[in-house]
Amino acid sequence: MALLLNAQSLGKSYGPRQLFREISISFDDQEKAGLIGLNGAGKSTLLRILAGIESPDEGQIIRRREMRIGYLAQEDVFQAGRSVQQTLETVAEQRFSEVDQRQTQVRILLGKCGFADPDQPVEALSGGWRKRLAIACQLIRQPDLLLLDEPTNHLDLQGIYWLEGLLKNAPFAYIVISHDRYLLQNIMKRIVDLGTAYPDGYLSVNGDYTEFLRRKAEFLSGQAQQQQALAGKVRREIEWLQRGAKARTTKAKGRIEQAGQMMAQLDQLKQRNAQAGSVQIDFSATHRQTRKLLQASKLSKLLGGRPLFSDLDLVLSPGDKLGLLGPNGSGKSTLIRILAGQIQPDSGEIRTAEGLRLVLFEQARGQLDRTQTLRRALAPGGDNVIFREQSMHVTAWAKRFLFRPDQLDLPLSELSGGEQARVFMARMMLQPADVLILDEPTNDLDIPSLEVLEESLDDFPGGLLLVSHDRHLIDRLCTNVLALDGSGGARYFADLAQWEQSRQDSENAAGSRKMDTRAPRQETRSGLRRLTYMEQREWEQMEGRLTAAEQQVADLHQRMEDPQVLADHVRLAEACREMESAQQQVHALWARWEELQAKQQA
Repeated sequence: MALLLNAQSLGKSYGPRQLFREISISFDDQEKAGLIGLNGAGKSTLLRILAGIESPDEGQIIRRREMRIGYLAQEDVFQAGRSVQQTLETVAEQRFSEVDQRQTQVRILLGKCGFADPDQPVEALSGGWRKRLAIACQLIRQPDLLLLDEPTNHLDLQGIYWLEGLLKNAPFAYIVISHDRYLLQNIMKRIVDLGTAYPDGYLSVNGDYTEFLRRKAEFLSGQAQQQQALAGKVRREIEWLQRGAKARTTKAKGRIEQAGQMMAQLDQLKQRNAQAGSVQIDFSATHRQTRKLLQASKLSKLLGGRPLFSDLDLVLSPGDKLGLLGPNGSGKSTLIRILAGQIQPDSGEIRTAEGLRLVLFEQARGQLDRTQTLRRALAPGGDNVIFREQSMHVTAWAKRFLFRPDQLDLPLSELSGGEQARVFMARMMLQPADVLILDEPTNDLDIPSLEVLEESLDDFPGGLLLVSHDRHLIDRLCTNVLALDGSGGARYFADLAQWEQSRQDSENAAGSRKMDTRAPRQETRSGLRRLTYMEQREWEQMEGRLTAAEQQVADLHQRMEDPQVLADHVRLAEACREMESAQQQVHALWARWEELQAKQQA
């Protein structure tokens, strides 16, 4: 295990607000770390500093010489007018000087990332496929350390499974900012929680997310007990001081100084323990007991001539919590807009209980006026809000959502995505509801806020329709799942596990069909063989040869990253020659594959 990066006493502020200070942390070449923390803790800023994109106000970072760092920002930027392959080849030019080598690496990576049409314009890609391309642009650099800022944003569930498999087998170290708790649980070997609740500015735990939760609970409990014990000591010292202790003796002076130090230490503990709080989310319900709150029958909708769904039936009753799944573009947002009465279906009907109160949380959060101040967004009618028939001042209401008083007069445009999400939640909570329809409510929320959201939705007695790629949220809350397949089909499942099994079965079946289509056809329509006997044999063995050749390239790449090889110029030169030969072999096999395929299908 070799050290890649060592950060020493990092500090960063924006205006009067300090994000973090005195952060000292290191990462090695085996790192598989998840970086978490409250919104506004400075996670993205810290990642940019580690990547060398942004400078700290104080402290320094020592990196291994000639280390390659990849950095994935939350928002991607691609040059217009280029295809997927052209975009990737442009980035590959920075890593590979040989054209053949570059083309081979691009072709391999396009296959791994699932791009069936490399000539597709970047502008035509959905948000999920743009995210895959952005990840591919970092992978082609062959980084020693890959830094990923919320890589699951815009990915559908299939994309998240792909990312999970990619990182699980990655030959490089990585640090990932994510609120996807299943991702943190399944692939991370270290969790770093950034926040002022800890004396070092962060808590680092070696282990998965479950182990992190256990260790965090132990730490915070110990810190709370420490505060309680110290508070008792400070109380006794204050009583001693109030009795008018004589300050003439050296012993008395020392005790007075010690009392002052304990008070300062207690104040720090109180501040840290106060930071361990979380947002208070609690939806209001009307407690209507109508058996069927919302019923849809035979719903159908076309988009551009393509069926999104047809003959779809759906019922929401009190206590129902329906998860809505499907790939990007399958019609999830369209369906919820139909159910909310914003657009009409092509056919079918929707019946609702009389006077139904339906509250919709939209992914785009279009109802927020970003020029409005936080004060007016939280309390449009004045300086008080009415929550559950009780009046509450806007300052106290803002505090429930972890907003500081000095933020109240800021425009919403200056708030982070997570803070804007909390504003939206606060507005929803003021509306009593029979049915909640939530479209990706977890986007930008930190993990403590997610946990409180889960508790609130679990307690909500009305009907709930939830669109989310957060597997933990779906798994914990939903009483059943409706999955849209993107081709007009829809199917109900008992839970997420049943849907996942169905998805795996479908992928296995698709893989078998793909192998069948790759198998060379023995005869043409006229009964004549298109390939010679030897070419036929070569075609049948081609896939296995390609797999073996690509595996050899991967093995050699891993060997070249070995610190012992890197330190020995003779072994490194030999490994480079073997790598070049292996890559040429892969390129030649792909060229022959295409040649035989063209001849077979002619």
